[in-house]
Amino acid sequence: MPRLSLYVLGQLIGPTALFAMLMTIVVWLTQSLRLLDLVINRGQSATTFVYLTLLILPSLLVIILPIAFFSGTLYSLTRLNSDSELVVMASAGYSRSQLALPVMLSAGIVMAFTYLCGLYLMPSGQRAMKDKVLDIRADVGAALLDEGEFNTPAPGLTVFIRYLNSSGHMGGVLVHDSRDKKQPTTYLAESGQLVQTPAGARLLMFDGTIEHASNRGSKISVLKFKSYVFDLDQFTSANRTADRAASERFLGELFWPDKTVKGSARAAYYAEAHNRLAQPLYCIVFGLIALVVITRGRRARGAQALRITAAATAAAGLRIAGYGVQGLATHHPSLVFLFYLIPALGTAGATALLMGFDPARLLRGAAPVQEQPA
Repeated sequence: MPRLSLYVLGQLIGPTALFAMLMTIVVWLTQSLRLLDLVINRGQSATTFVYLTLLILPSLLVIILPIAFFSGTLYSLTRLNSDSELVVMASAGYSRSQLALPVMLSAGIVMAFTYLCGLYLMPSGQRAMKDKVLDIRADVGAALLDEGEFNTPAPGLTVFIRYLNSSGHMGGVLVHDSRDKKQPTTYLAESGQLVQTPAGARLLMFDGTIEHASNRGSKISVLKFKSYVFDLDQFTSANRTADRAASERFLGELFWPDKTVKGSARAAYYAEAHNRLAQPLYCIVFGLIALVVITRGRRARGAQALRITAAATAAAGLRIAGYGVQGLATHHPSLVFLFYLIPALGTAGATALLMGFDPARLLRGAAPVQEQPA
């Protein structure tokens, strides 16, 4: 590769990485807020929150990387052009096709990262996040560690703890089990301790009573105890769905799902598989569009600003059309070819403009010539 191509490649990678980082931070913060309530209410640590938010990143990068590449490439080429570096390169014999080489190489690098995120990291991260969220929701014990408050960590269970010290020792424990509305049970204890056993979470209560109501509260039986073990896992959902969402499935599982998956679900998986394969292709289109903006047309500021606006509009239109295809392909699987047709048409159009095709001249030639009066 010529040294100038390496120089241009270096100029492209830096802004692309910067745009990707800034866009990821902004979107990442907005997406992580929906996990904040779960982590706080369930008494999880800051480490768990960071871990969950990191698992979101691959699914965000699949969308962000092509857009960041377009923004970074357009910015870098515009700066090189405004600093007259491209003019000096052209004077030294650096052709437009040679300039396209580092642009396409950087597009290939971003494509590879996008495929890595879409085909492996995203489903892996989504699976890990779903399993972790299920574990958090199933951890009834962590949800009741709020002293001085009536906590309802699960339907039918109310827990009150008067105080809780740093070692996990509780004082003044009340547990009300109202799953059976006709025969509710209340546990009162002087002290308690929450422990994790191989069989699950258990609440150990000491020196208390069990008040069992029957006949709709008309009869109450009281039983004193020195120690009592209350099973918290009975309030968690034992059934964890083995069904995976489309974002949690790998490519092979999307193309060849289980025989139990039928109808609209199978069509949705099929559309998701083709969408993942087509998304990185927009990097090529965006790179060619950026080249057209900088290397074709007049160098006047007004003309270049107009071309940049038109290029951004064209790139946004192509990407929005690609997102729209997913909904169509979900209901009509025969339309999956549109996933590849849209970036192919964009690539063909940008290549034609790069090679000198002028649609304005074509329109002028097709316009009728007005006859001059004699």
